Amino acid sequence: MKEVEDKKRTSLAESKRVKKLRKEIARLRDLYHTQNAPGVTDDVYDSLTHELKELLKKYPEFNDLNAPENRVAGKPLNKFVKVQHKTRMLSLNDAFSETELYEWETRIKKLLPARAKFNYFCEVKFDGLAVSLVYENGKFMRGATRGDGLIGEDITQNLKTIHSIPLLLQKPYLPHLEIRGEALLSKEMLVKLNKENEKKGKPLFANTRNAAAGSLRQLDPKLAAKRELDFFAYDIAEATPNHEFSSRLTLPRVRGGTYATQKIHDSAMQTHSEKHQMLRRIGFKVEKLEALCANMNEVFTFIKKFEKIRPDFLYGTDGVVVSVDDLKLQETLGVVGKAPRFMVAFKYPAERATTIVKDIKVNVGRTGVLTPLALFEPTLVAGSRVSKATLHNMDQIERLDLRIGDTVVIEKAGDVIPKVVEVLIRMRTGKEKKFKMPDKCPACGGKVRKKKMGDSSAHEISSRLTLPGVPGGTYATQKSCELENISVAHYCSNPKCPAKNERYLEHFVSVFEIYELGPKILRRFKDEGLITDAADIFTLKKEDIALLERFGEKSAENIINEIKNKKKIPFSRFLWALGILHVGEETARDLALHFGTLEKLITSARGVLAEIDSIENIGPAVSKSVYDFFNNKNNLNFIKKLQRNGVIVERAEKKKADKFTELHFVLTGTLSQMSREIAKERILALGGKVAGSVSKNTSYIVAGADPGSKLKVAEKLGVKILSEKEFLSML
Repeated sequence: MKEVEDKKRTSLAESKRVKKLRKEIARLRDLYHTQNAPGVTDDVYDSLTHELKELLKKYPEFNDLNAPENRVAGKPLNKFVKVQHKTRMLSLNDAFSETELYEWETRIKKLLPARAKFNYFCEVKFDGLAVSLVYENGKFMRGATRGDGLIGEDITQNLKTIHSIPLLLQKPYLPHLEIRGEALLSKEMLVKLNKENEKKGKPLFANTRNAAAGSLRQLDPKLAAKRELDFFAYDIAEATPNHEFSSRLTLPRVRGGTYATQKIHDSAMQTHSEKHQMLRRIGFKVEKLEALCANMNEVFTFIKKFEKIRPDFLYGTDGVVVSVDDLKLQETLGVVGKAPRFMVAFKYPAERATTIVKDIKVNVGRTGVLTPLALFEPTLVAGSRVSKATLHNMDQIERLDLRIGDTVVIEKAGDVIPKVVEVLIRMRTGKEKKFKMPDKCPACGGKVRKKKMGDSSAHEISSRLTLPGVPGGTYATQKSCELENISVAHYCSNPKCPAKNERYLEHFVSVFEIYELGPKILRRFKDEGLITDAADIFTLKKEDIALLERFGEKSAENIINEIKNKKKIPFSRFLWALGILHVGEETARDLALHFGTLEKLITSARGVLAEIDSIENIGPAVSKSVYDFFNNKNNLNFIKKLQRNGVIVERAEKKKADKFTELHFVLTGTLSQMSREIAKERILALGGKVAGSVSKNTSYIVAGADPGSKLKVAEKLGVKILSEKEFLSML
């Protein structure tokens, strides 16, 4: 019964989320496609759309063919003459990973004949304005925007200002042609336009696509001409046959640089790649970066090659279009909803993504400053899955008006821990909770104080801006200098707070033998807010570490594997790692052997000191220290936290009497046959004890090469001295 109720609650929550997403996506589509005023970046829009897509895949009962996500672009504006497209202008479905691209391939292969063989064709996905050009007998007659896919806007006069759109086609051409392509503004021109707008106090263009669309929707063609737009053709939507056109073509192949030769017979084009060749022959600019691929491996090769040069590409792009090259197979696959089945847009990893804040955790840094950290489900951003994002301080939380449960935008520019840069307030349900900084330090319970940070010099902070054309819009962020740059930091006032103690962390990982975590790495993890105390080490994930500069996937994997392998630890070493005053390795072993389990020790320590005092080699100072440690609530909470995070403390078993039982050894100098650590383990295995200093209780001192002062002390006390050879003979 409970499971049924849980399913109902989950279904209801997901249904509400789907409705919220649909409403927001529809609003953003209208801003983007109709008003040319994007309310968010493409990365954020894609992330919201992808979340909706995944939810509908998981809950198909929420699918609706009339929903906004199944419509193409936006409605045409009233100020332009309406144009009806004979062939619908479609949108493309997106793939955000190699896995999703393989899933697309699996789907289309199921719809094709079992033995069908075909190539893929890859081309650059431009980030501009999709337009349709109609030619009659080689003359440019009309140009239109995509609009809602069926009806667009007549922008012929503005398109005529683009020099790369031929007004007369080169022969041999077809009597009737409808060309599809992208009107673009170069990155260089965007910078120039924004500099001019800044000088004149005008709003800046958000991106090249926004600038290109705004230019072509000017009623005065002279304004469009000043923008120096470009045009690249990528498809032929309609073509009246002409028997004059026939040629042999060579198409680039990815694998090994080989070439494939194909024929066009009487303009009956058989492949999408042949369309590109025809477009070039009749005078259109077609992007030269394209590839005919025999399989998906070659597709990925092209995607990776273009990814390397994409940052320096002249125009804005956000991915690669992959299509089935054979036109007959395209016809077989057909169209579903707003998009063709035979074509997909692979999107490169976005530097921004959306996610839901599940909780806010507070970490304590080396200086005692409390840093809030947003926790969310692992989310793909900039090619990595992340589950945490820094919130910096309480000022930033208040500036963003961030609440637990909010849908937020996270950003990862470069190899840094991601941060929350926006809150999508329109996605709120009313159940979000405000966050309050704790009054007591989460690491030690010390009082939390406020302190002003910063000075009169300007520094970069995140501020919310209103984008041009977005009434009341506050979705874009940028870094800016502000006069008021002093923020209030919360910090732990306890000078002995363990979270501040770097040496304790180093001691802890050393005893646990987590060798991958050196002092510099531990310091880095604290500075980045990944850990507050030693217990947090066991909650680290590979994606948290791989994001950091100079780490990467392999080093992150090595660290996580090392941590996982060291979660189980002997009771004596666990006690030693806790850093209890006066409790070193030997004393920890004595305590562990006497009590056997951590629980028994804690029970005894929280009672009377008599039992601890009765243990051999443990004096009043040690007893008092152990008593104080286990009667401190914060220490007990730390132990519970370690156990919650997967640390297992093994039971200490009393060993049976052996040849070294009751014997106490001290090691000094360098041993040639084994390290002192191994010698120590051999002694312990035989029931003996190893001390760090010589006393009257010492049975033997083992002296290797270059012994230290311990040898002189042993001689004075009359302790028997063993050479390495004599010691080995005793084993």
